[in-house]
Amino acid sequence: QVQLVESGGGLVQAGGSLRLSCAASGRTFSSYAMGWFRQAPGKEREFVAAISWSGDSTYYADSVKGRFTISRDNAKGTVYLQMNSLKPGDTALYYCASKSMGAVDFGSWGQGTQVTVSS
Repeated sequence: QVQLVESGGGLVQAGGSLRLSCAASGRTFSSYAMGWFRQAPGKEREFVAAISWSGDSTYYADSVKGRFTISRDNAKGTVYLQMNSLKPGDTALYYCASKSMGAVDFGSWGQGTQVTVSS
């Protein structure tokens, strides 16, 4: 299991940008696919973006395509989510998660970092 700690959340005006970071413990970070999810008050958790273990493949929810970019630095054991052109609808608690090779689901989750976008 890998332990995950998110950071970088905050309050930003609509149209602004934030970069979230997720630091992972353990020496096998490079073998995990990583993802970002979010949960707004009263709503279910939803997928935002994911990246393969090598960083060669990325996936995005339609709602964030063209605005958010996921990336990773395996040497630093960190995954990032660059969020541009933020909207009030992006307000949520953002979680990062890891998925080991061969696993169907994301198995380890961080505690989350709050992103609030004001109009």
